[in-house]
Amino acid sequence: MSIITKIETFVGGTLCVVRVTTDDGLVGYGQTAPSVPEITEQVLHRLVARHFLGRDPWELAALVDETVRAEYKYLGGFLFRALSGVDTAIWDWQGRATGQPVYKLLGGAVRNRVPVYASSMSRELPVDEEVGRIADAVEKYGLRCAKVKVGIRNGRDAELWEGRTAALVPAMRKRFGDDFWLSADANGAYSPGGAVQVGRKLEEYGVFHLEEPNPCWELDNMKYVADHLDLPIGAGEQEWSLEIIRRMIAERLVDVIQPDVCYVGGMTRARQVAQLADLNGIPCTPHSSGHSLIKIFTAHLVMASPACTQFQEWSVEPPGNPPASSTKEPRLSGFTSEVYSPIPQVDDGYITLDDTPGWGMEILPSFLEQAARQVTGLE
Repeated sequence: MSIITKIETFVGGTLCVVRVTTDDGLVGYGQTAPSVPEITEQVLHRLVARHFLGRDPWELAALVDETVRAEYKYLGGFLFRALSGVDTAIWDWQGRATGQPVYKLLGGAVRNRVPVYASSMSRELPVDEEVGRIADAVEKYGLRCAKVKVGIRNGRDAELWEGRTAALVPAMRKRFGDDFWLSADANGAYSPGGAVQVGRKLEEYGVFHLEEPNPCWELDNMKYVADHLDLPIGAGEQEWSLEIIRRMIAERLVDVIQPDVCYVGGMTRARQVAQLADLNGIPCTPHSSGHSLIKIFTAHLVMASPACTQFQEWSVEPPGNPPASSTKEPRLSGFTSEVYSPIPQVDDGYITLDDTPGWGMEILPSFLEQAARQVTGLE
């Protein structure tokens, strides 16, 4: 039996990479949710690590449950962001220990490749520029689906400028044609009535999915919107509570459930969400924005989950450093090209995973050497 002897964090830019080591010297790598990694790192070392040290990494599901129950006074986003780092590192450890990719540990592949869509993070670009850069990604990667931003994040029915959504969606449909799958993400932009009004316009242009039409914590409003539109409603990316996610699915507050592996507490809990979706007959389309390890975690979950039937998120934002004039980010920005290798590639609208053990990647030594390291281990 192996015993976890050390849990390390490596913070660089927006990322906190986690390394778990056992007494036989075997390691596994994971990641907490991106952004404000210094806070997540402290929560990991002070509240989470103690429940895993000295324990058997093969008892992962029990350890995750034990951690949540033991730290019930501190339930919230940062606890589950931290838990995700340890959990995903142990899944990698298990894969390396057995010589198997994580998706096989999850039950094996139910599909041989993962279809992806062009996901925009921008609300600021003029309509023609936004359509143009999405078109570039569609042509480069052979994509058949895209998602654009509408409204203002939690914006109480506001638009960045008057008529942006009304112009953007028709322009997308005109550029890509009727056979192209088009989705919209509001990030909580609308009131119930406003969401229904916008949603009916989106229905006219064949939009197949509206994500987070109202603020994510407004569950009754979520149901109101879903009940008043034929357009499928998705949500769940911000949620860490499996009980609330269970309600969202069981009470049909949403038509598509969208957990984030790193927000919900790791692969162990994300897998439970995908299984709930499958049992209740709705699609699971995980949130996977940005260029961190989340795209790899998501790909393994999708490969092994029958409910993950739709196109999956693939950011069209550049994976490079922030502008040179920026003073808000440290030198290590924590983007894909600086953190791990190999980076998944999109070919004809799909990404494919091979049989490399664990997550199928290695953290770059250059990242580990430059990142700020903190360690909690057995005495």
